[in-house]
Amino acid sequence: MSDAPLTKDPADAASLAEDLVVLDSVNKHFGALHVLQDINLTIKRGEVVVVIGPSGSGKSTLCRSINRLETIDDGTITIDEKPLPEEGRELARLRADVGMVFQSFNLFAHKTVLQNVTLGPIKVRGVSKEDAEAKARTLLDRVGVGNQADKYPAQLSGGQQQRVAIARALAMEPKVMLFDEPTSALDPEMINEVLEVMQQLAREGMTMVVVTHEMGFARSAANRVVFMADGRIVEEAEPHQFFDNPRSDRAKDFLSKILQH
Repeated sequence: MSDAPLTKDPADAASLAEDLVVLDSVNKHFGALHVLQDINLTIKRGEVVVVIGPSGSGKSTLCRSINRLETIDDGTITIDEKPLPEEGRELARLRADVGMVFQSFNLFAHKTVLQNVTLGPIKVRGVSKEDAEAKARTLLDRVGVGNQADKYPAQLSGGQQQRVAIARALAMEPKVMLFDEPTSALDPEMINEVLEVMQQLAREGMTMVVVTHEMGFARSAANRVVFMADGRIVEEAEPHQFFDNPRSDRAKDFLSKILQH
């Protein structure tokens, strides 16, 4: 995997100026545990934001709140200037615009790879089966598993399954892609093949929020690193600033532990 810094076309600057996802004073409790504490975060169109931090810091809850897989107690979340719907058809519509890639793939075991990728566009977007299949095959080729289209998930490696999951999310033509620790369930040799796909999406200008422990990806693909601890955003900065000169003691301590391995 290339660790070359990501460079975006200057022509994209105008689109980068547009706020796509805005979290304003967001709080979330699990019982007595205050897992998100006054979170303020803005993600611009075309931006790649990587969220890192120790286990239990609220990273995954933050990610899952953006498409309301987790409800929030107070504050607001807007996507493309629209507040997150409570439930029903509007929420389903929003989720169609927000792609989600999970740690555990979440593919339908009884459906082929091709069926997994075409299901959403056919059922939710109303795309014809023929068009959905043509697009699905293009996307599967794009993520490097085009020759696996007629297999079932159990016949694929973990890395292949996760790339299918990415293709499935892309098939809905989302405005933003959320990745919740997408490589943490993979064997080490499979991690790079998934990160390569994510690197390519970043280069193509996909808006992405990525919760990950992969510091190389954060350093090379992110426009901005958000560091969380104890339910709060402690620090956010461009990757070179964060990794080479972190401002907070909490970030310095975290990096000293994680980067020595």
